[in-house]
Amino acid sequence: MDQQSLSAVIRDQTERALWEVKNVIDCVPDALWDRPYCDAPLWQHIYHMLHSLDLWLVNPRSKAYTEPAFHVENLNNLDVPASIRLSRGEIDGYYLQIAAKIRDYTFQLRDNILLDRPESCEYTAFTLILAQLRHLHTHMGILMGFLIADSGLWPRVLGLENEIPRGAYDRYF
Repeated sequence: MDQQSLSAVIRDQTERALWEVKNVIDCVPDALWDRPYCDAPLWQHIYHMLHSLDLWLVNPRSKAYTEPAFHVENLNNLDVPASIRLSRGEIDGYYLQIAAKIRDYTFQLRDNILLDRPESCEYTAFTLILAQLRHLHTHMGILMGFLIADSGLWPRVLGLENEIPRGAYDRYF
């Protein structure tokens, strides 16, 4: 891992986080997709996590931000019952869309702009990145807890030193 700049570390850790997110989503058995946890189906917990990452990592005040086509009001709010159901395909497609957006953003990121505020935003780029990685891993822990409790299987994570798997791999430890 390149540790010569903060932006390089952010890129590496964000790439690892995105891999872990996809692995956890892929570990959700169909039998649990619609199971409610804290009054929200498991898929809605995933959507909440992805939507927050999509909206908040780059610039939550951007006038260019658009909700995903399937979004309805409060779908990302875990305190409001979902009025629609998202399929695994819709979640997977949304993950791919935001992962590409985030990769594009982190690859253009440079240390000298980390303390700048994005347009119309009260937070610095670094604050937004750090806050979203914190929020993301809070929800990843929740999702992993649901999966471990119901399936007895522990989704694979990378840690700091493991290589990101390429090709076939075991999704669980």
